[in-house]
Amino acid sequence: MTCVWCFAVHAGLSIGFVRAKATFLNSTMSGHGHGHGHGHGCGCEAEHEPAERGLEYGLYRRIDLEKLQCLNESRDGDGKLVFKPWDQRNERDKYVESDADEELLFNIPFTGSVKLKGIIISGENDDSHPAEVRLYKNIPQMSFDDTGREPEQAFRLNRDPVAELEYPTKIARFSNVQHLSIHISKNFGAESTRVYYIGLRGEYSEAHRHEVTICNYEASANPADHKVESIIPQTNFIS
Repeated sequence: MTCVWCFAVHAGLSIGFVRAKATFLNSTMSGHGHGHGHGHGCGCEAEHEPAERGLEYGLYRRIDLEKLQCLNESRDGDGKLVFKPWDQRNERDKYVESDADEELLFNIPFTGSVKLKGIIISGENDDSHPAEVRLYKNIPQMSFDDTGREPEQAFRLNRDPVAELEYPTKIARFSNVQHLSIHISKNFGAESTRVYYIGLRGEYSEAHRHEVTICNYEASANPADHKVESIIPQTNFIS
């Protein structure tokens, strides 16, 4: 039988999405008395899955961390810590916790343009885990007063302490994203919310801007004296 992980890799599918679906199906089957061992197969999950997902979730490198904001964080600067490499997603020494209430609002500027395809949000395996998230695009300096507007997409989350459940976005709504706002509006009932990892999957494009030189040394401009170079986009695929 063909391994689902190999099929996903060769088909160009999101392994995070496949794994989330597989987790759901396995839990459903267990609930109906079909919880036999499914350890057979080609044995290549351990070979492919971590490396592939690590490459897919590389958008954290495209965040302008110096300008990233996290509103209502209990300690200044902690919101930046949850955007980290895939192999550090389960480390518990770096996290952000909300302060006055359960809400958190991340304002995330990218260094170029992003097409966002999926998101993972991981917290503690208790009531402090985020339960609902709302995504907005291209609203710099967003505040809690702005969260009343309609989001581009919203998700009800499951507890995910091991960072394996991906929530796929509606890609048509998340093309050409220069700024992403993530509003965690509620958790599962705790007074504060704790987040260990936020993973972003998608494609990244960087626009290279060249100098524009205009010479105004004569009354009637000569087109030959004007040097105007266009913006040349270069796309680097994360997944």
